[in-house]
Amino acid sequence: MHWATPQERRSLGQARRKQVGRQQHSELKPKARQASALELVARSMRGRVPALIQLKYKLMAESPFGYFRGAVPVMAADLSVLPSTGIAAQLCGDAHVRNLGAYAAPDGRLVFDINDFDETIRGPFEWDLKRMAASLVLAGRASSHKESAVRETVERFVARYAAQMRAFARMPLLEMAHFQVHRIEEVAPVHDALMKAERSTSQHTLEQLTELASEKAGAERCFIESEPTLTRVTGRQAAAVLAALGPYREMLEPQRQHLLSLYRPVDVAFKVVGTGSVGLRDYCIYFEGNGSKDPLFLQIKEEPTSAYAPYLPDAKAPHHNGQRVAEGQKAMQVQSDPFLGWTNIAGRDYLVRQLNDHKGSIELEDLEGGGLEAYAEVCGELLARGHARSGDPLILSGYIGSGDGFAEALAKFGAAYADQTEKDWNELKRSAMTGTKT
Repeated sequence: MHWATPQERRSLGQARRKQVGRQQHSELKPKARQASALELVARSMRGRVPALIQLKYKLMAESPFGYFRGAVPVMAADLSVLPSTGIAAQLCGDAHVRNLGAYAAPDGRLVFDINDFDETIRGPFEWDLKRMAASLVLAGRASSHKESAVRETVERFVARYAAQMRAFARMPLLEMAHFQVHRIEEVAPVHDALMKAERSTSQHTLEQLTELASEKAGAERCFIESEPTLTRVTGRQAAAVLAALGPYREMLEPQRQHLLSLYRPVDVAFKVVGTGSVGLRDYCIYFEGNGSKDPLFLQIKEEPTSAYAPYLPDAKAPHHNGQRVAEGQKAMQVQSDPFLGWTNIAGRDYLVRQLNDHKGSIELEDLEGGGLEAYAEVCGELLARGHARSGDPLILSGYIGSGDGFAEALAKFGAAYADQTEKDWNELKRSAMTGTKT
C-alpha cells in the first residue's frame, strides 16, 4: 500500500480545483430540480406519525428559517445537481446556526459544539458549508441585519473555516484530533448558551417534565401530560420502549453499562421535538438512581435514512440509522454524550442519548447586533474541526487555498439559496398543506 506524503495529499486537494473551480461554488440551479420543493417535503413525511404531519407543516410555515430547518430533503436535492469537489468528510448534514449548542462532556465540563447529527453521512465537505452559509443569511435577515453585513458575515465564516483548516494541516495528527477551540465562551451568543446549559440540569428537567403521580406522600413522579408535545406512554407500547434498552445496553462500554444498571425506569413518554424531526417517533424514559433526587432522562429518537443518502450511493454508512447518527457524531465531536447508542423498536431504527443534560441552544434573537459575525466565526472553527477529524485537512486546505475566492463564492451562494428558500416558503404558505392557506 502506498502511503501518500503530506505534499502528495495537499497536491491532491489542489488538483480538485480542475474538477470544480472555487468560484463555481456560487452556482445554484433551481431549474434542475427533478421534483418541486413541495413534493420533496411531502415525500419526507412518509412513515411519520400522521397526526403530527400538519404540525410540522405549520412550524415550517412560520418563517423562512423555520421552513429551512424542515426542508433538508429539498436542499439535499438542490446540492446534488451542482458540481462537487468529491472531497469527502463526515457531514453534519443539517449545518445551521441553531444546530450548535452547549452540552455536558463525559467529565462534566460544559462544551460548545455541533450537536445535531440526524442527517449525518460522508459526503462532499462543501455541502455543510453551503447549508451553513444559507442559514447565516436567513438568520441575519431574521435578526434585522443589513444585506451587506450578512454577506460579510458569511465571508468571515468561510475565512475562519479556511484559516482553521490550514492550521490543522500543519498540526501533528493526534494534536489535531484532540484540538479544543478556545475563546469561544467570550462570544456573546455562545456565552448565553453556556449559561443556559449550566442551568439545564437533570433536576431542572425533572421539575419541568414531571410531577407527583398523586397527592400521597412519597408517591412516584411521572411525566406531565402536555399534548401534543408530551404524552405519557403505558401498557404494551411502554413495554416495547423499555425492552429496547436491552440491546442498547450491550453496545455501551462496560462502565456505562454498570452505571445504567443502577438506574430504575419509572415512566415513559412520547415527545415532539424540533422542526425537521416532527412526526418521527421520539420517546423519553425517566429513571431514578439513588432516589427521586437522582434522575436520569434518556431519549430514544427515531432515525430514518439521511436525506442525502439517495444522492450519495457510495457513502459507507451503517445500515442502522441510529448507528449512523451515533458514529457520525463521534467522528465530528471531540467530546460526546457518554450514553450515546442505538436500538430498534418495531422494526424502526432509533438513536439513544441523554435528554436535556446541561444542554443550551442558540436563539435567533441572540444573533442581533454584533453577535452574528462573531458567532459565524465560531461556526467556521467548529465545522472545520469536525471535517478535519473525519476527513483530511491537507487535502481540504490544498483545495481551499489562501485566497478570498472560495469565501466570496459561498457568500453569493448563501444569499441565492436564502432567496430560493423564501420563494419555497411562500409556495408552502400558498399551498393547502399547512391547513392555513393564504
